[in-house]
Amino acid sequence: MQILVTGGAGFIGGHLAERFLAEGHDVTVLDVMHPYYDLGIKQRTLEGHRETAADAGTDYEFIEGDIRDSDLVADLVGDADYVFHQAGRAGVRDSVAEPRVYDEVNVDGTLNILDAARATDVERVVMASSSSVYGVPEYLPYDEVHPTTPVSPYGASKLAAERYSCAYSEVYDLPAVALRYFTVYGPRMRPNMAITNFVSRCMNDEPPVVYGDGTQTRDFTYIDDVVEANLLLLETDAADGEAVNIGSTDNIEIRELAAVIRDEIAPDLDFEFDDRHDADAEHTHADVSKAGELLGYEPTHDIREGVRQFVDWYRANRDWYEQLVRAS
Repeated sequence: MQILVTGGAGFIGGHLAERFLAEGHDVTVLDVMHPYYDLGIKQRTLEGHRETAADAGTDYEFIEGDIRDSDLVADLVGDADYVFHQAGRAGVRDSVAEPRVYDEVNVDGTLNILDAARATDVERVVMASSSSVYGVPEYLPYDEVHPTTPVSPYGASKLAAERYSCAYSEVYDLPAVALRYFTVYGPRMRPNMAITNFVSRCMNDEPPVVYGDGTQTRDFTYIDDVVEANLLLLETDAADGEAVNIGSTDNIEIRELAAVIRDEIAPDLDFEFDDRHDADAEHTHADVSKAGELLGYEPTHDIREGVRQFVDWYRANRDWYEQLVRAS
């Protein structure tokens, strides 16, 4: 089948496109190549796509373009059987500085995808949402009926985009699903994330820097589990019209995460502490029972196993990846 992956040069979209190609599907990647972080990571991802397509004998096309270009989006969606919409502006902190840009890309861009999809025979649109839609927890773990009161423009833009997706599913009978990702990590992840910074500093015998007192908690989800959740949506319509949590069921304090990484790489290092950002969430923790019931989703990586796998990948790719992390 023909699959369109928007944001397919990025972290999650890149892994999705690679897996779809390996599974024998034809893939078109649309990505604006925005330099939110060094484009060297995206270039490596695209090289991997071409190699995977050649090995699998599948058709692959990369198109540099913007989801805000409604004509381009209409053309690409019109040729697709499935759309995995991963494109968008990421980053809670940057959204505070540029809220209108996040609205234009994450909301208007998603509406372009949805409008194009309802005019065609697309089998399903799967959009990337975020745990940031929840905001301050009234209870944990978050289930999908928890109030959605985002505290950042990023979270607000993701909530608007997913609400449009679910509304289009209801009003226009468009099969659409929103997956609420919880802090995804793994090979080729963004270099400005906590895990990459902890690993990089420990690799260079520098103490990991913890922002705040480190008691904040996160539900870190390994990229392979996220890819598996998306693959399930090629087979089932049970989640159409729904927003669904995709997490690990496990959460960890940031200071404990730093200790896990430190102990894996450089056990003698101490920590450093710095001020945390006001827009950062205090706690995240996913209830994934809905994903289990509707999709058969079962996360398989806890944070310690996932960190070990990421550290192994980091060591194998240190020559090119670390310089990008250190520059971020």
